[in-house]
Amino acid sequence: ELAFGLMLACDRHIPDNVISLREGKWNKKEFSVAKGLYGRTLGVIGFGNIAQEVVKRGRAFGMNIAVNSRWMTPEIAAEIGVTQAKTPEELASLSDFVSVHIALNPQTKGLLGKAFFNAMRPGTIFINTSRAEVVDQAAMVTALAEKNLKAGLDVFEDEPTVAQGEYTGSLKDNPHVYTTHHIGASTDQAQDAVAAETVRIVKEFKNTGLVPNVVNVAKGETATHLLIVRHADKVGVLAGVLEALKREGVSVQEMENIIMGGAKAAIAQISTDKEPSANVILAIKKNADIFDAHAIPLPKH
Repeated sequence: ELAFGLMLACDRHIPDNVISLREGKWNKKEFSVAKGLYGRTLGVIGFGNIAQEVVKRGRAFGMNIAVNSRWMTPEIAAEIGVTQAKTPEELASLSDFVSVHIALNPQTKGLLGKAFFNAMRPGTIFINTSRAEVVDQAAMVTALAEKNLKAGLDVFEDEPTVAQGEYTGSLKDNPHVYTTHHIGASTDQAQDAVAAETVRIVKEFKNTGLVPNVVNVAKGETATHLLIVRHADKVGVLAGVLEALKREGVSVQEMENIIMGGAKAAIAQISTDKEPSANVILAIKKNADIFDAHAIPLPKH
């Protein structure tokens, strides 16, 4: 919701409207210049839970959706009806709005730098409500001025770490930037959801031994293949998949399950430490609630 609030604020100059009126000024001519969201392309970097919700809301605004995610395949993109961008730079070249929804790790730190911002079209609106460190802020600031970009940021370099204080950083007076105070998760609904998710994770670990959304995966384990399973969204389907992998000695490194519209079907993306054999793929497909399963090699780093 905050990501879309920032998109609308940047496109319709909402903060400047408010400030101007509070100063006793009326400037309908200047503030009537906006392009709108409908029919324009929203590029989403990442495709975790938050990004998936952003995609849903983008569709509600009538936007075209492009996604860049390390887990995205052409098949998954076609299944969910989005355009796949293989790199952040390709996504930038396709988009009118770019919204960032990736975690911070060694692979994503500084991911969005000079090449990314150079690939943006003039007038693009850049939104970051994830982590400041995934963006090269100096490259962003340069591009904002040179390419007439707008940025809506909930996170940025040198933001205060206290609940109340002063900010004297370089973004304070930048006319191309609207900033909020790192408030992306600061709603009653979000805090209740965090509590409920904590309980769900503990229950899942207790019942299955798996920890959803784990971040401290043991170092040294490297996924080599991605098993993609299209299946009915029913209890026990994924448990059967995991049991089949276990029998063959295939270790699961990471798993994500994307629920499709209507909550009747889903796509599971399971990274493994070796290639599942044809036999285990066949065993998985024998389940009547599984529509398809195949494994692809992951790029070597």
